Amino acid sequence: MVSKPSAAPGRKAVYRYGYRRSRDQDARAAVRHPVIVVGAGPVGLTAAIDLALRGVPVVLLDDADRIGEGSRGICWSKRTLEIFDRLGVGERLVAQGVTWKLGKVFLGGEQVYSFDLLPEDGHKMPAFINLQQYAVEKELVERAGEIDGIDLRWKNKVTAVERRNDAVRLTVETPDGAYTLDADWLIAADGARSSIRALLGLDFSGVTFEDKFLIADIRMAADLPTERRFWFDPPFHFGQSALMHRQPSNVWRIDLQLGRDADAQEEQRPENVIARLKRMLGEREFSLEWVSLYRFNCCRLERFVHGRIVFAGDSAHQVSPFGARGANSGVQDAENLSWKLAAVLNGEAGEGLIENYETERAQAADENIAHSTRSTDFIAPRSAAERRLRNAVLHLAPQAEFARRMVNSGRLSVASVYDTPLSTPDEAAFKGSAKLGAPVPDAVMRTRAGENKFLLEQLSGGFELIHVKNGARPDAPEGIKLTTIGEDLHDAEGMFMQRFDATPGATYLLRPDQHLAARWRNFDAAKVSAARARILAP
Repeated sequence: MVSKPSAAPGRKAVYRYGYRRSRDQDARAAVRHPVIVVGAGPVGLTAAIDLALRGVPVVLLDDADRIGEGSRGICWSKRTLEIFDRLGVGERLVAQGVTWKLGKVFLGGEQVYSFDLLPEDGHKMPAFINLQQYAVEKELVERAGEIDGIDLRWKNKVTAVERRNDAVRLTVETPDGAYTLDADWLIAADGARSSIRALLGLDFSGVTFEDKFLIADIRMAADLPTERRFWFDPPFHFGQSALMHRQPSNVWRIDLQLGRDADAQEEQRPENVIARLKRMLGEREFSLEWVSLYRFNCCRLERFVHGRIVFAGDSAHQVSPFGARGANSGVQDAENLSWKLAAVLNGEAGEGLIENYETERAQAADENIAHSTRSTDFIAPRSAAERRLRNAVLHLAPQAEFARRMVNSGRLSVASVYDTPLSTPDEAAFKGSAKLGAPVPDAVMRTRAGENKFLLEQLSGGFELIHVKNGARPDAPEGIKLTTIGEDLHDAEGMFMQRFDATPGATYLLRPDQHLAARWRNFDAAKVSAARARILAP
């Protein structure tokens, strides 16, 4: 059961939810559940919703009773929005958010270059939306309340974890006292300060960056473009960097590099923040909504899977905010884990499939950490020589393509392409933007009823076979939904054919997370069955 929020939005606790006593607290022995998720942030909520939609009941525990301590994460990528859309909240979020795809990079007051994150049409979801994290969490909480099988318990804090051979035992503290729970599987999605990680004595390995950064959300009515703006060495903030994003309701995110020696307490004093912002914004009127100062890590756990305990999101890995890779990567962790865990619990696959979560999402974490580290090294050089090299690249960028490729103000989050044993190697060459191990690209399709729809919204959340018509309709193996292009859907604009490099008879096997697992130039039922078996028995 999901409680309704009891307070109107504000600057601190935006939505507050009531604690309710559960029946498990009155049981004489620990009640066992298939899955317990700890942490009702975007990652934990995504995992709970995805599992419940796959028929797996979930208990979701959170030690707070509110969401919305500041806007925090605001940039949500196309792939994350596609996941949210499959879970039933994508359209709600896009309607609330600020859609953008253009970015501009400046050196001083001059533009160095610009980029377009989604230059082609035919995708339901935009490249990015900007929307405060509390608004995303609120929609996910409300969606969880619409789905049977999710028991969301606020003010339930895990204080002890005991690993057993085939289960995990939790001690949970509540306003009514402590009780115990058993879980077949525990998902730790409890953030950067994960209590589960601490209780198990696990540490991160990686790099801590010494530079300090100030985040300020301000309310300002300004007729400025809806785009990402990043400045190196701007005239209003000499020798440092600055980032500016539009959010809904005339709220703007401003991120200012302060350097290593900044006094955190002094820098967060409202009068000092306002003085910095006035140098940037000039005579425009604004008011402060939220201020925070941070340093960041690029690090991760050595392993994400510890027996029946699986870590996801910031509890497993952390990156700098440049590139919007933190929350987006965490949501993609949750999607990757959920279908695999459902397959194990439903008896379709062995526990080795959970080890593949480790394989694939560790790849993604390493990729994000590498991008994040390179971005931070470029934005905040650690020596005079590195700064001279960085500035030389920036001065060359307006005239030289090779220099523009070297400019790094934060490579924006995109979906990972897995090098995974779950993929069946190609037997023939394929071109196009559909890549083995990656989520399949969207495309505008025409339905049997003559309506224009998007490919991804026509797909199921299970194993899917997409076949390009070439004679009689094939019989898909049991457990796989068949969609025939030219019969069920029509590629009226040629987007599917181009993006999938499709030819008559071409057949594509999609995993339940819509990643491309196998493809052939002609349908072969035995090969399709073998490819599915390869996925479920890694």
